[in-house]
Amino acid sequence: MREIHTNISKKTSEAKNKQREKIDLLRSRLNLLDGKDKVLMTMYLENGNSFRQIARLLGVTETKIARKVRCLTKRLTDGKYIICLRNRNKFTEFQINIAKDYFLFGLSIKAIANMRWCSRYRIGKTIKEIKSIIKDEITD
Repeated sequence: MREIHTNISKKTSEAKNKQREKIDLLRSRLNLLDGKDKVLMTMYLENGNSFRQIARLLGVTETKIARKVRCLTKRLTDGKYIICLRNRNKFTEFQINIAKDYFLFGLSIKAIANMRWCSRYRIGKTIKEIKSIIKDEITD
């Protein structure tokens, strides 16, 4: 990481360092994403493309790209899916897949149920179990 110029205030310096750490965290977690989401975040973080450039390439509005990047950033930095991965022994493979769909990809319970060929009730119950385990891990 580069050093920050010495003429700026300590508060500004700390804010810039925090922002750099967040970007480093996002870059390290890019491999968790799939398909279009991974390409979008790679274009934004690694290649330095602006929302306008990405929007023109994809034929959508800048606002849509900005929202998508913000949502992906939130999901990647949230850490709930990472907690699931770190405590993989406490989860079944089905629960890990549900956690990935729900916490990382942001799919709805209905979408997950359709994709996984099971009831919404089962998906909802599984998500509650996952959240309970995550809560226990956070409090420990």
